[in-house]
Amino acid sequence: MGKVSGVFLLVGICLGAVMAMLLVPPSRSDTAVVAAPASGAAALTVESEAAEPPPSESPPSASPKSSPQPDPGKPATGVDPKTLSGLVPDGQVSVVVFDRMAKKTTVSLQADRSYTSASLVKILIALEALKAGASPGTVQRMLSVSDDGIASELWTAHGGPAIVTRWATKIGLAGTRPPEDPGRWGDTRITAADIAKVYRYLLEQVGAGTRTTIMRGLSGATENGSDGIRQYFGVPDAVGDLPWSIKQGWACCRGARIMHSSGVVGEHDRHIVVVLTSQPTSTTYPGAGRRVTEVVKALVPALAAG
Repeated sequence: MGKVSGVFLLVGICLGAVMAMLLVPPSRSDTAVVAAPASGAAALTVESEAAEPPPSESPPSASPKSSPQPDPGKPATGVDPKTLSGLVPDGQVSVVVFDRMAKKTTVSLQADRSYTSASLVKILIALEALKAGASPGTVQRMLSVSDDGIASELWTAHGGPAIVTRWATKIGLAGTRPPEDPGRWGDTRITAADIAKVYRYLLEQVGAGTRTTIMRGLSGATENGSDGIRQYFGVPDAVGDLPWSIKQGWACCRGARIMHSSGVVGEHDRHIVVVLTSQPTSTTYPGAGRRVTEVVKALVPALAAG
């Protein structure tokens, strides 16, 4: 009986130890454990790490390159007025380009320098003659072939130097003066700035009939003037297929050879172009004309702008 009791006591102790082991959970470390599902291979455990933020779906792009800034010493049109003077060696050149759409001057070089007008004064003679009732056909011929005979007749008939004085006052031409010799209308004093104003007045302020008559004369300019001088230098030779209307001027030899090219260029007469030059008397008309053409060619970027 004593042996049996001892056996039962031993069995009870063993069962108690087993029960204690089953009821007390094993200790856990601070590292979380993620059990991988069992597959054909043995189950794996992977230590988890602090999660990294997911990459952005649209990573920030590199900062865009800044656009190159224009050279402050060079106009946006690509025309540097300082280079134009070199195209007329041993002479003087003045330039104005006015963009009527943008309503601003895009090129200006010595715009207030004074020159003798040669035939550019014929635009003022035309304005006065048409106001007084002259024949539109006569005025158009004076302009298109630069007829000096018609200009002299109209000058004398309508007041001579007073024509210049009246229209300079009306339009506001600060640098325009009548000739010292009343009979020499070609010695009227002008500036490039004033001629640009004359074109603006003609295109924007005069009556439709007067404007049409004068512009037909300018757009119908013949290749040679009535005196045989070729008048397609400057604007016509330089601007290619752009539409143009012109009034040219040339004279020699009272101290200089005068070669002027003026007019409007582009659709809807957008750009007013004035190039006035005074060149050595040793320069031929064709040679002086080529120099004026080179100046206008240098202006083409301004005429193509916009």
